[in-house]
Amino acid sequence: MKQPDYRYLFGPVPSRRFGRSLGIDLTPYKTCSLDCVFCQLGRTPKKTLERKAYVPTTDVIAEIDHWLKTDGEADYLTLSGSGEPTLHSEFGQVLAFLRDQPIPSVLLTNGTMLNLPEVQKAAALAHVVKVSLSAWDQKSFEWVNRPHRKIEFRSFFQGLKAFRAGFSGQLWLEVFLLSGINAMAKDVEKIAALSRELSPDRIHLNTIARPPAEDFAAAVSMERLEELTGLFDPPAQIAAVFSGERSKTIKANEETILAMLKRRPCTIKQIESAFGMHINEASKYLGLLMKSNQVCSERRKTAVYYRATDK
Repeated sequence: MKQPDYRYLFGPVPSRRFGRSLGIDLTPYKTCSLDCVFCQLGRTPKKTLERKAYVPTTDVIAEIDHWLKTDGEADYLTLSGSGEPTLHSEFGQVLAFLRDQPIPSVLLTNGTMLNLPEVQKAAALAHVVKVSLSAWDQKSFEWVNRPHRKIEFRSFFQGLKAFRAGFSGQLWLEVFLLSGINAMAKDVEKIAALSRELSPDRIHLNTIARPPAEDFAAAVSMERLEELTGLFDPPAQIAAVFSGERSKTIKANEETILAMLKRRPCTIKQIESAFGMHINEASKYLGLLMKSNQVCSERRKTAVYYRATDK
């Protein structure tokens, strides 16, 4: 099991889109401008648009430099984690450091800050920028993403377009679909029409794989996702659970978590605490174990518990 040597790095973890990804977390837990109903990390206690240096940039870069010199094996270096990375006012300095490394960098962003020119300039330093688009107007934006009260969908989408116009790297688009909310063909067609204005290099359809922030957020079947892929240009891919070769570390982490859940059900926070794991890292492994039907979840009042199945 990985020891908690780093404060701002986690993994490498298995990623559905990025293979083995080293996570770089620039914000405290759930520091975000949105409160998406599908978020596997739970609700956002207080949405914010404040941009500041939430964690020391020099310390983050020092940890990355140490990791590169002592380990350095991953498919991507990814700004992601427990909040929105572009809220960190110096995230561009981190990407500038990553730009000179042999492993490509990824920025995972909800896109809400991309209407700011300084954020566009900093984000453009990433090799890959993955943005999210799961709504088509203000009303659907509020249903699915529950944005900060000062964020308007029109301004949000114009920010995505402005960034794309000046970005020469790879732009990937994630569309998160929820049964009964935004997965009807007529609504997906509206999202697809907007996506064509962004000319993304790749489009991924995603749905619930782990317990979401809200009980009413329900998954779309794989068959239904397959039917919807052709509405997009380029045709969308389904963000299936990580299927690459599992390293010894990944296997060991899965086995250790499973052994604990066979003894007693636990929340994701309890798993995070027990193993010194980042909450996003714990979530990845739980997703793999649920996909293989070795673990299931159950909600008890306001908390979600994971337990081993009889398999």
